[in-house]
Amino acid sequence: MTSAIWTGDVLGEGYEQCTIDLGTDPDGEGEVATVVVRRKPRAEEQVRGAVLYVHGFSDYFFQTQMADFFAAQGFAFYGLDLRKCGRARRPGQTAHFAADLRQYDADLDAALSLIEQDQPGRPVTVVAHSTGGLIVPLYLDRKRRAGAVLPVAGLVLNSPWFDLQGKPVLRGPGTWMLRGLSKTSPFREFKLPPSIYGETLHISGRGEWDFDVVLKPLNGFPVTAGWLNAVRRGHAELHRGLDIGVPSLILRSDKSVFTKDDGDPDRGDGVLDVRQIARWAGCLGGETTVVPITDARHDVLLSVPEVRAKAYAVLEDWLGRHQSVLLEDVVAG
Repeated sequence: MTSAIWTGDVLGEGYEQCTIDLGTDPDGEGEVATVVVRRKPRAEEQVRGAVLYVHGFSDYFFQTQMADFFAAQGFAFYGLDLRKCGRARRPGQTAHFAADLRQYDADLDAALSLIEQDQPGRPVTVVAHSTGGLIVPLYLDRKRRAGAVLPVAGLVLNSPWFDLQGKPVLRGPGTWMLRGLSKTSPFREFKLPPSIYGETLHISGRGEWDFDVVLKPLNGFPVTAGWLNAVRRGHAELHRGLDIGVPSLILRSDKSVFTKDDGDPDRGDGVLDVRQIARWAGCLGGETTVVPITDARHDVLLSVPEVRAKAYAVLEDWLGRHQSVLLEDVVAG
């Protein structure tokens, strides 16, 4: 890999980005790239490991509070905007579209290579949210089966997308329908009910977070047949069982709140069925710790302050108990 070129990022002082070209899009939408954002360590911070954050659908990296948390624990922090997502999306490209989740292997390879260049020899903890929480375990399992040596030493999944929510019919005949549509009309969009999740987060509603609604629309990007088929194929692979080869922590809410009739939308997962996360968590292989966080949102680390504090306390405890593998030169005590 050639030397990285870092430039200023939209997050402002203390953040830089590096664009990595990945060549021609297999899905015919021009040239694709991935963008890595790094938080520059401050003079007083001791760096002994690294974190790579991978976002979910209709999302991108903007969570500076999370980056500050990991920096305080001794990790250099990097956020990844996958191809056609966030900073990496180019004009004319369908947001977040990939006909096969294996396409993201190149993005993850490039990001890990860049971190190795920036933090040579340091172990990497991957943190992934929602769809990213499906993409990353599949990647780690493929790499392990291929005999690849990665710097990844641990995995943290924040409300990973382990199954298709909704009625059982969607997971049977609906999945077979997707297989046909993905071949004939991969870019066909599905009209889905509007979600209340975005407004619970953004400062334009009642939320705390000032993210770019062009990169992360309040109602999300359209879901396409080809992309959803790729996700369903990923679900099937996960359900057959993986062996990711590293310890994992799964954070999730204790309940789902899809509509205001279900309860307070600020205090539940408004996107996924948390029972499915619980059901399939054991499919990762190896040591897996699952912690339901009472009243957490879909993005657990964007929950209301007191809930968020509980989630960070759980995360800090898990990092501490695994520091002998996640950080350099630390002897487990």
